[in-house]
Amino acid sequence: MFTRFHVEEIVSNRKVLRNFAVLDKMEAGIALQGAEVRSIRENSMNLQAAYAKVDGGEVFLYDLYIQPYERACREQQHEARRRRKLLLHRREINKLLGKVSRKGCSLVPLRCYWKNARVKVELALGKGQTSYDKREVLKKRAVRREVEREAAAQGRGM
Repeated sequence: MFTRFHVEEIVSNRKVLRNFAVLDKMEAGIALQGAEVRSIRENSMNLQAAYAKVDGGEVFLYDLYIQPYERACREQQHEARRRRKLLLHRREINKLLGKVSRKGCSLVPLRCYWKNARVKVELALGKGQTSYDKREVLKKRAVRREVEREAAAQGRGM
């Protein structure tokens, strides 16, 4: 089957799913410099501490670590943790602004990936979970896993 877009994951942030209840997901482009793109091609990127904020009608990604590209000249070097602009349509920014203004909601990146030679970021609108909520989720997963295991065992005739 022919797929229109070639998608290849660069890096993902799995802790987001543990620490946040994901309410909504959105794809955004990211404005990068040339040396940053070459560094990303060498898998020198980290999303662990990254977060996004709506600032002055634009969305920026903070604390995204992209290792400086060692083969670039001094003029083309970039800061490893600089503020990077996310490329979204105005209506998407307004939608995010309305949702983030609610108490307890924040924007966090789930993963970065290549989509037709462009770097994209999957943003998640999440609400922070307390330790009680995390325990509830773990219990539900354990029960669901046990039910699936029993159904599989019955399907095999054991």
